[in-house]
Amino acid sequence: MKLHAMRGNGSSGYTTFGSMWKRGDVSADAAANNHFALTNEQGKAIPVQSRITAYWPDGSVKWAAHTADAGLMGASAELTYDADGKTTVSAHAERIQDDGDAITIDAGRATVTIRRSTKRLFESFVVDGRVVASNAVPVLELEDPNAGEHEGDLVRRTAFTGRVDEITLEASGPLVTVIRYTGTHVSADGTERLPFIIRMTVGYDAERLDFQHTFVYDGDENHDFLKGLGVRFESPMAGKPYNRHVRFEGDHGTIHECLAQLLTWKPVIPSHLYEDQQAGKLIHPSDETGETIDASGVLNQTANSDSDNEKVETVLKDMPWWDEYHVVQDSPTHFVISKKTSDEQVCRITTLHGRRTRGGASFGSEAGSVMVAVKDFWQKYPTGYTFSGLTTDTATATVWLWSPDAPSMDFRHYAQDGYQWAYYEGYDYKGADPDGIACTNEFSIAAGPTPIPDDKTLLDFSLAVDKPEQYLASPEFYHELGAFGRWSLPSRDTEMENWLEDQLDKAVAFYKKEIDLRNWYGMFDYGDIMHSYDSARHQWRYDMGGFAWDNAELVPTYWLWYAFLRSGREDIFDIASKLCRHVSEVDVYHLGKYKGLGSRHNVRHWGCPCKEARISMAGHHRVYYYLTGDRRFEDLFDELGDVEKTFLEKDPLGDWYDKESMVYPAHARSGPDWSSLCSDWMTQLERTNSPEFLNKIQTGIDDIKAMDLQLNSGVDMEFDPNTCHLRFINNESTGGVHLAICQGAPEVWIEMKDLVDDPDWPKMVADFGRFYFLPHEEVVKESNGALADRAYPFPFFASAIGAYAAEYYGDKTIARKVWKYLIHALMDGKHTGFDTVTLHNVGNQAELEEIPWENPWVKTNFVAQWCLNAIVTLDFIRDDAPKTLAEADELTDGLGPDTQRKS
Repeated sequence: MKLHAMRGNGSSGYTTFGSMWKRGDVSADAAANNHFALTNEQGKAIPVQSRITAYWPDGSVKWAAHTADAGLMGASAELTYDADGKTTVSAHAERIQDDGDAITIDAGRATVTIRRSTKRLFESFVVDGRVVASNAVPVLELEDPNAGEHEGDLVRRTAFTGRVDEITLEASGPLVTVIRYTGTHVSADGTERLPFIIRMTVGYDAERLDFQHTFVYDGDENHDFLKGLGVRFESPMAGKPYNRHVRFEGDHGTIHECLAQLLTWKPVIPSHLYEDQQAGKLIHPSDETGETIDASGVLNQTANSDSDNEKVETVLKDMPWWDEYHVVQDSPTHFVISKKTSDEQVCRITTLHGRRTRGGASFGSEAGSVMVAVKDFWQKYPTGYTFSGLTTDTATATVWLWSPDAPSMDFRHYAQDGYQWAYYEGYDYKGADPDGIACTNEFSIAAGPTPIPDDKTLLDFSLAVDKPEQYLASPEFYHELGAFGRWSLPSRDTEMENWLEDQLDKAVAFYKKEIDLRNWYGMFDYGDIMHSYDSARHQWRYDMGGFAWDNAELVPTYWLWYAFLRSGREDIFDIASKLCRHVSEVDVYHLGKYKGLGSRHNVRHWGCPCKEARISMAGHHRVYYYLTGDRRFEDLFDELGDVEKTFLEKDPLGDWYDKESMVYPAHARSGPDWSSLCSDWMTQLERTNSPEFLNKIQTGIDDIKAMDLQLNSGVDMEFDPNTCHLRFINNESTGGVHLAICQGAPEVWIEMKDLVDDPDWPKMVADFGRFYFLPHEEVVKESNGALADRAYPFPFFASAIGAYAAEYYGDKTIARKVWKYLIHALMDGKHTGFDTVTLHNVGNQAELEEIPWENPWVKTNFVAQWCLNAIVTLDFIRDDAPKTLAEADELTDGLGPDTQRKS
C-alpha cells in the first residue's frame, strides 16, 4: 500500500493512519504479530506499531491502524505485509512496569509515572532526566446563575477537581503507549459532575504527551452552567526572575516576555543584557566593576561604582515581577493576553489583543521550559491558558478547554415549547435535553529548551498539534478495494461530466467559505453547518426551530466523506472530520435514557424532541475512524452496538401509533431507523467479527424477505429491540417514503452486501430502487394494488439506489430516468447549478473578493443529497449519462419547474 502525506506541512511526531486489505490477503494471526513493514521513499525501514481495526467475514484483516513517526516517513512511504513475519521492528521499545499502584512508562528519553492512589492523571513527566510536568489533574468550574430568589440575584461558582476512578492500559507497543482514564469531577462537598474519559499517549523518545479529553454533561441545566474546564499541572521553576520567560503564539509570529524586564530608568542596565534577555538567552550579569561598553558601543558612565550584577540585583528589588499570565480566545475573532503580579487585590493588565491564535504557548526558566498547544484552539473557543506561580519554585499551568475568563455556557433551551408546524420542529412539545451530550478536545504538553523556545520551535510544535500529518493511499486504491461502498472517481471527459464535477466543487467551496463567514465556531458548534437559508435576512435560519443547526440531516457526512475519498483533498478532510467529531459527540447522547440516540436538527443541538438512531449511526464516522484509528470512536461504536434497546424508551414512531394495538414493543422504519441500526451492527461486526451482530442484521433481512413486497413493504414496521425482529403492519410511511432513503440507507445497504452472505439481499435493495422509478401504474400492478396510494417523492433522493438497480438489472430505462431526475433537480432548464451571486453590504458582509457570496435558495438537505447521489450514481451508470448539456436539456424537457430544492 503506497502512502503519501496529505498535508505535506513538515510536521513531525507520531501519527496514526489506516490501511485496507483485500479479503483473504492478511491473516488475523499474522497481523496481530505485527507482520507489517514500513519504508520511506529512500527505502529505509521505519519502525511501525500496528493493530487490527476491522475484519472481513472470513476472519482476514480488512482494516488496520498503524503508528509511526511522520518525521521519518517523510513525503511518501510504503506499507507491506509479510505473512512469514520478515519485517523490521524497532531496536528500542517502551517498557511498562505496574506494581498495582504505580505505573511507570519508560519511553526512552521520557518517563511517565502514574499512581492509582492519587487519583491524578500522572505524578511526573520526565524528559532527559528533567521533570517537565507533575501532579496533573482535570479541573472544572460550574456556575449557578439561579442561586438566589431570582435569576441573576446571586451567582455562585463552584470548583471541582477531577478524580480518576479507573486506569486502563489501552495500547502498549514499541512506539506508543495509550492510557485511558475514566472518572468524574468532584467538589469540596462531594458533589460529582461531568464524567470524563481522557486518553494520554506516550511516544518512544518523544518530548511530549498527547491528550484526548472527553467530558459528558450530566448537570442540571438550570443551575450547572459550564464556567471552566481543563487540565492543571505543575512544573518546576528555577533561577533568577530575569531568566524566566513566557512566549505565546499570536496572529503572526509570537509574543515573548520576561517576568522581570531588564529595561530600567535608574540604575541603567547595560543594553546588551536586555537584548540577550529578549532574545531568549540565559543571562549572567558580570560581577566586575568599572566602566562597561553597551551593545551599541557607547560608554556606560554609570557603571563605575557597581558591577552589572549589583545593578541588576538593585533593580530587581524595585520592579514588578509578572507572576501570572492569562490567555483567552473568547470569540472566533478575538483573543487577549493579560498578566498580573503575585500581589493580592491587584488588577490584571492587558498585554495584547489579537484576532486568532493557533494557541501555542510556553513558559520557562533556568530549569527548562514547557510548551502547550490545543488542537483547533480558536475554532473551539473559549479556550485559554493560565500560568501562575511563575516567580516561585513551582509554576502551575492550566490548559483551559473552556476558559473561566469567558461567559459561562448556558445549556437551557431557547423556548419552553416546540414549534412543530411554523418552525419545522419535530413535535409541538419541548424535547430539549442536554443530559448526556459530550465533547472531545485534544491538547499536548511538551518539554522545551532552556529557558524558552524560540519562535520556530513553538510554532512547529503548535502546527504539529493542530495539523498533524495524515497518511493516505490514493483515491484509486480505495476505489479499487471498494472502501465504504460505491462512489465514483472524478472524470471530465465529456461536457456533462465537466458540469457535474464543477457543481460538486462549487458545493464544497460554498460551505468551506460559509463556515468562516458565518463564524460556525465554538466548543459546542464547531464542525456543524446550518440547515436552511433565509435570503430576505441574508442569514441562515439560526433562530427557527428545525431550520437551524443541521445535526447530520440528510447525511452531509456521507457527501463530504465520499467527496474526500474521490479527491484526497485536505480541505475536505478537515471539514468532514470536524463535522464527524461534532455529530458524534454533541448531537448524540452518551448516558441517560437516550444513550446512543441523537437529536434531530434544531436551534440547540440537543433541542428537538425527536431522538433518533439516524443521527448517531456509525456510518457517519466509519471513514474517519478507519483512516485515522481514532480510539474515541471505538467508545462510540461500542455504545451503538445495542442502541436498539433505547427504542424501548424512545420509540421513533411512538407518537404516531396506538401502543395498545401493538404486538411488538416499538417501531422501526426500514429506513432510516433499521438502516441506521444496520450501520451500527455492521461496524461492530467488522470490528469484532462477532456473530451476534451478523445475527441482528440477518434477523431483520429475513423478516423483510418474508414480507410480500420486501423492502417496498412498510416503510413503517413494528420492532422488537430484544430480538431485533421486524413485523409488517401496513404500507404506511410516516413522513414519506423518501425518508427511508435520504438518511444514508442506500449507502449502508449497498456496502452491507459485502458483509452479509445472503444471495437475496442485493436483489431486495435493487427492487426498492427499481420501484422508485417505475410508472405508477406499474407500481400498482406489481404490488397487486397494495401500493396504489403510495407516492415516491423527491426522486433525485433515490438516484443512488436507482442507479444500483439499473446496474443490477442492466436496465437502461431506469438509468435514463435516474439521470433525468438527478440532473433536473439542479439544472432546471438552466445551467447555473450551485452558482452564487454577489451582494453588497448585507448580512454584515461587504462584497466578497474571491467568489460571489450568496446562494439565496440553498438548503443543506438539497446540497448534501444532490452531491451524494451524483457521486454514487456516476459510479454505477456513468455511461448512461448525457454527454452534452444540450442532451441534458433534451432529457429533462417537459418536467416543469423544479420543486426539489424545497427538500
